Amino acid sequence: MPATDELRSESVPAAAARTCDHCGAAVPPSLIGENDAAQFCCAGCRAVWTVLHESGLDGYYAVQREAAAPGRAATPSGRSYAELDDPGFQGRICSATADGLLTTELYLEGVHCSACVWLVERLPRLLPGLADIRLDLPRSRASLAWDPRVTTLSAVARLLDSVGYPPHPLRGLRALEVRRREDRAMLARIGLAGAVAANVMGIAFALYGGMLSGIEPEFETLFRWASLAITVPSVIWGGGVFFRGAWAALRVRTLHMDLPISLGLIAGFLHGATSTIVGAGEVYFDSVATLIFLLLVGRYLQRRQQRAAADAAELLASLAPASARLIDGDAVRDVPIETLVAGARVEVRAGDTLPADGVVASGRSTLDVSLLSGESRPVDVGPGDRVHAGTLNVSGRLEVLVDSTGEDTRVGRLMKLVEEHARRRAPVVQLADRISGHFVAAVLLLAGLTVALWLPVDPSRAVEHAVALLIVTCPCALGLATPLAVSAAIGQAARAGLLVKGADVIEKLTHPGRLWLDKTGTLTSGRFTLVHWAGDDDVKPLVAAVEAASSHPVARALVAALGTPATGVVDAIETTGRGMTGHVAGRTVIVGSPAFVAGVVGPIPPAISEAVGGATRDGLTPLVVAVDGVARAVAALGDPLRPDAAGALARLRQRGWRLGILSGDDRRVVAGAGRRLGLDGGDVHGGVTPEEKLGAVRRALAEGPVVMVGDGVNDSAALAAASVGIAVHGGAEAALAAADVFVTRPGVTPIAELFDGAHRAMRVVRRNLVFSLLYNVAGVALAMTGVLNPLVAAILMPLSSLTVIVSSYRARTFRAPVAEA
Repeated sequence: MPATDELRSESVPAAAARTCDHCGAAVPPSLIGENDAAQFCCAGCRAVWTVLHESGLDGYYAVQREAAAPGRAATPSGRSYAELDDPGFQGRICSATADGLLTTELYLEGVHCSACVWLVERLPRLLPGLADIRLDLPRSRASLAWDPRVTTLSAVARLLDSVGYPPHPLRGLRALEVRRREDRAMLARIGLAGAVAANVMGIAFALYGGMLSGIEPEFETLFRWASLAITVPSVIWGGGVFFRGAWAALRVRTLHMDLPISLGLIAGFLHGATSTIVGAGEVYFDSVATLIFLLLVGRYLQRRQQRAAADAAELLASLAPASARLIDGDAVRDVPIETLVAGARVEVRAGDTLPADGVVASGRSTLDVSLLSGESRPVDVGPGDRVHAGTLNVSGRLEVLVDSTGEDTRVGRLMKLVEEHARRRAPVVQLADRISGHFVAAVLLLAGLTVALWLPVDPSRAVEHAVALLIVTCPCALGLATPLAVSAAIGQAARAGLLVKGADVIEKLTHPGRLWLDKTGTLTSGRFTLVHWAGDDDVKPLVAAVEAASSHPVARALVAALGTPATGVVDAIETTGRGMTGHVAGRTVIVGSPAFVAGVVGPIPPAISEAVGGATRDGLTPLVVAVDGVARAVAALGDPLRPDAAGALARLRQRGWRLGILSGDDRRVVAGAGRRLGLDGGDVHGGVTPEEKLGAVRRALAEGPVVMVGDGVNDSAALAAASVGIAVHGGAEAALAAADVFVTRPGVTPIAELFDGAHRAMRVVRRNLVFSLLYNVAGVALAMTGVLNPLVAAILMPLSSLTVIVSSYRARTFRAPVAEA
């Protein structure tokens, strides 16, 4: 037995390993085949590599190398996907074409680079009846068409699954098609307005040239009437978007930004039309057409941003289990999850996600509940224990008696809370909109005042000066000041790995308040790892050999950390929730909880007990290792903090945010993390349920702005309720649906960069607004004094918009991460 001073704590070295021929990841030592030409990190990668080579699609690897894309481990599920052939189910997700084909869209897991597109779009070569597949890489959506007389949707799904892209049906395709029609109509308006603006601008150059060097009267008349005729469709169809908005505002007796826009368009067009008819005066069709085009582009960008949250919600529904294994007598069959009812008995195998809430009827296993509760440690379950939809079965087979399905499950109720808070959240009032009502009233008042002042002086010029005022103050620059600056900032944020769903988010991040952070997966990596080893190093290969026989997360962490296992494992036995026992090279090895090991070998020596106590105080999970009846070492496992967590949180404190942790993890673990991050103990809360997280956010909202940062389903209701919800890299799809921002890069530093970029973006917005207001003040003064005529006003108006555009897109608000050499 080692003495107390021989016990030591040290960082665990990574084991040397060969790389996987499919994904490039390190191959665990236990899976290396010394005589095999190809090596694989898991059975999934081996299966996909074999399929690609046998099918003649091994060119995938060449495309992947050319794209310099990182590989990903393949995860084929081996499911039958029979539920996709259910007629009622297909009626909801499929559409028929005129030539007898069926079409649908599927969400594909594992899509990450152009090589994936190359592979997926060549799959029709392998399956007769599969007519076409097109993959939308950014959204991981595959649009496919097949002949139901030749093949089935389940066969297509199995093919996709076999090459490492498990598919999920997309719900809500009917609503998606409606939105696509709306987008196509808006793009058609933009196309028409752009074409009209280009043509009318060309004619305007001829008219302006004629003013300087002379033009034949008949040509001037022709050009005027041509401009009028070309502009009419743009005003009626393109400008109709703003006219309808202005009319709606008048009906509810509010002053909306669409009202001065509509007045400017109508005033410019009518003045130009009158001048054309009477053959005297200026025409402003080029300014009107250009204004309509620019405003339609801004409106389209705004609509696309608002759609982001709805798209994420669809993705959430798509990633929920599409089927369940229903036990029907002695048979087990796959059924659509919508057909499950209370009282049904379902089989849940290792690797499956639970499809419903219920009680374990038979079997023992370990569940990964981090998605729902935030608990980083696996939870052991057996007969009589309650289990919830959305949790992952890690190790053994279970039979579950269903008592709640769909919206009645715990995860379903959480999603309902997400939807309710999304509806309750007050609509965004942009900085420009806050002053638009006063702006509209002021413009109308000044235009009337201009007419009143000039009527006694020169009645013929009174209307002309009022029109010049309406044109020069037409709020194009003011209307574009906020959306363009924010759109440019959101685009730069996306390139920096920060996906912002709405323009309002940028402004809210600049007002300090309470910032709550989840621990597991946010401040930590979310994976169980070996943090410390105390004791005899010589027993490490023995431990690795015994644990290699288990699929438990603790066992995988030990195997990954302890290096090459010893050979000769005999009779390895796993006691669920307690530990492993095995015989290695003639030696008896026990690895498990202190109580489990003590129950087998007797009292734990003081030195080992002290190491166990130290691990417990640090919030780690201690495992005792006994060899041949003697306790020899302690392995302390946990979920360590990310290296950049402390520095990033310090930056957020400097911006005035009050930081705290809300975690479902063990209270001791969370308290230890808070101490290492320098947080006040009163702001660190462990063992918090999703409902309690929501309550904490609601209470903080009464005091000011609240930002919630998380990654799991357990965080989704709090993310939706907060002023701004931020979902971090690797988070659950429920968190993505509820959040306002999705961070695609790992670590805590990108969160601090988000706040820094938001402050820079708001400075650009304020700069644009100040310029726009100064421009309008100057324009009003010049128009009312008669210095500015309608022609000069028409020239100045687009120049002001151009200045705002350049200011917005030249600003560097979010900086893309610098690639490491």
